[in-house]
Amino acid sequence: MLSSHFGEIAALLTAVFWTITSLAFEGATKRVGPFAVNFLRLFLAVIFLSLLSYFTRGLIFPTDATAHNWIWLGLSGVVGFIIGDYFLFSSYPIIGSRVAMLIMTLAPPLAAFLGWVVLGETMNMKALLGMFFVLAGISIAIWNKPDGEKIKLKFPIRGLIYAFIGAMGQGGGIVLSKYGMGEYNAFAATQVRAIVAIVGFAIIISILGRWKNVRMTFSNKPAIKRIVLGSFFGPFLGVSFSLLAIQHTDVGIASTLMALVPVLIILPSVILFKQKVTLIEIAGAVLSVIGVSMFFI
Repeated sequence: MLSSHFGEIAALLTAVFWTITSLAFEGATKRVGPFAVNFLRLFLAVIFLSLLSYFTRGLIFPTDATAHNWIWLGLSGVVGFIIGDYFLFSSYPIIGSRVAMLIMTLAPPLAAFLGWVVLGETMNMKALLGMFFVLAGISIAIWNKPDGEKIKLKFPIRGLIYAFIGAMGQGGGIVLSKYGMGEYNAFAATQVRAIVAIVGFAIIISILGRWKNVRMTFSNKPAIKRIVLGSFFGPFLGVSFSLLAIQHTDVGIASTLMALVPVLIILPSVILFKQKVTLIEIAGAVLSVIGVSMFFI
């Protein structure tokens, strides 16, 4: 029975892994900041992926990647990992990972829109309706109207903008990855993206003089534990199980189950970070997930 639904189980586990990752990186970013968390988690991700690549492909590094792979996957790493994830992680201390993950449901619609504009892919009415559902779900979750008062945002606008830039980076990174990867191995493609992003973050950290902050992270044991935990469950297990899910079940089913993070993250956010969650916010998260699913089913 379980073997017949292996793909669905892998997709659901992917959503669980990404939920753990978001919560771990929120805790780490609050302690040491987004530069240190991003640099160290990418460094750990490359180690995990290199070990996986060695045992599955016989290569530690993606030496078989073409110039086309390196250029476009590298650009994807800049857009997705450096720009997208920096702003996503920067939003965590301001609005929390729960709200940030809700905003991130915009990534698939943005990827579909960019794919339509850049790659000439099609967008049907169902996809447009899905985009409307995602926007509606986010809107009802982040806006509030107290009795007798005007409608206003429930969360700091700076954090919401950061998360939105994160979603744009994620969406753009997906499109660039698709173009740059072609038939190339997905795990090796992730390696290329991460390696380029590490170099990019190293340059930025050097220019800004933030290496002291990175070094001090190693003396912050709670932050290091969260970075290792997030790196293991995110770039390593999350990516691996997402690919297993797509291999063993319909892409639409897998993508829908993997999009459950904004719903799954609600209860842990309440328990771990003592966040107050309203029914309208839960409804908004569910509506956004329904919107995302409409792009794939």
